[in-house]
Amino acid sequence: MKDKIEVLGIAIYTNHGCMQEEALIGSKYVVDVWVTGDLGTSCISDDLMDTIDYVHINRIVAEEMQERSKLLEHVNLRIIKRLFAEIPPLETAKVKVTKLTPPINGDVASVSVILKRKRSEMTIG
Repeated sequence: MKDKIEVLGIAIYTNHGCMQEEALIGSKYVVDVWVTGDLGTSCISDDLMDTIDYVHINRIVAEEMQERSKLLEHVNLRIIKRLFAEIPPLETAKVKVTKLTPPINGDVASVSVILKRKRSEMTIG
């Protein structure tokens, strides 16, 4: 069974990017996470220990976003690897990292990188 939990709109100010100015000044990011797994037990038990804890998901995102990466792809995959490493019931994880008002030549509201992985195709470690 593939039940889904969504943690959407995690707002973070941090310093990702290839340009030195981005490292110094930083910018705003929004992270969205979708995970699947079997929530059948927690539906019956009503026990936090039986579910996929979205507080834990939020903490992983916040911690990984604070470690600087040049590319959004890099930080995105780090988030996914930690999700699988620390939350065993997860079957799939999809993460969208969005940089608001990116420093590119043009009037662009945001850029996003979306990665989706299955536990079965991941090497965790």
